[in-house]
Amino acid sequence: MTVLTEPRTSGREHRQANRRRKPARTRAYKTFRVVALIAVVLFLIAPLFWMLLASLKTNVDIYDAGKSFLFTPTVENYANVLQRNNYFVFIINSFWVAFVSTALSLVLGVPAAYAMSRFTMGRSALVVLMARVIPGVSLLVPWYYVFSNLKMVGGFEVLILSHMFVALPLIVYIMMSYFDSLPLELEESAQVDGLTPIGAFRRITLPLSVAGMATAGILSFIFSWNNFMFALVLSGSKTKTLPVAIFDFVSYASIDWGGLMAAATVVTIPIMIIALFTQKYIVSGMTAGATKG
Repeated sequence: MTVLTEPRTSGREHRQANRRRKPARTRAYKTFRVVALIAVVLFLIAPLFWMLLASLKTNVDIYDAGKSFLFTPTVENYANVLQRNNYFVFIINSFWVAFVSTALSLVLGVPAAYAMSRFTMGRSALVVLMARVIPGVSLLVPWYYVFSNLKMVGGFEVLILSHMFVALPLIVYIMMSYFDSLPLELEESAQVDGLTPIGAFRRITLPLSVAGMATAGILSFIFSWNNFMFALVLSGSKTKTLPVAIFDFVSYASIDWGGLMAAATVVTIPIMIIALFTQKYIVSGMTAGATKG
């Protein structure tokens, strides 16, 4: 009796088949990655695009679904924001609070992060981590009680101090990782050449940590610029910042959507420009220390 057997494929043919299947899987993966990336970008950009379009419409056009994209643009909302509502003052207030709180936090936070990194101050680092975890909103009532008794509510000082409560731990947390990534041998060599530990920090370590300080400063500035809750409770009529000023377009009876979107655009554009031109510092600073060891 004759037994029929299927021809056996050689290992060489298997390898050739696998090579043919791999390009197909690679193309499918690349296609999926491109589609996913486009979907995420559209998801993030769509609200900003709608905000920009709404800022160029009247309130009647905003409520008209037929004029979502085809409408007669107007700059009346921006004129209302920048001229009649005097938003330039609020822009200056926001910039001043963000700049001063960031600068003071850098002055205090960078040496503190260096000390914690080089001298393994575990308990101090734990306190910084706890300060990062505690939500600042939970401290608003104690802050208001203390600062109102000190007659400080409504001034720039209380806003700067409240923003530093979040900015300082953020800067310390980022800079600790950055200092950990710098080799200790550079400072030891500088001390052998006659520099003191403080001199080695100023002349060697500090110049090498510019990217980390830029990252920490940018993130701190962005937080302060966008902060709403602290300024809403602790600011006054003369120290009102942009996020609080935007809230004026929301009333009990109605919402001025055109003015609200124009004001939101005024707030968003400076931060987007800063993030666009400083993204390389943000990426390099946030990934510092990730490959250490």
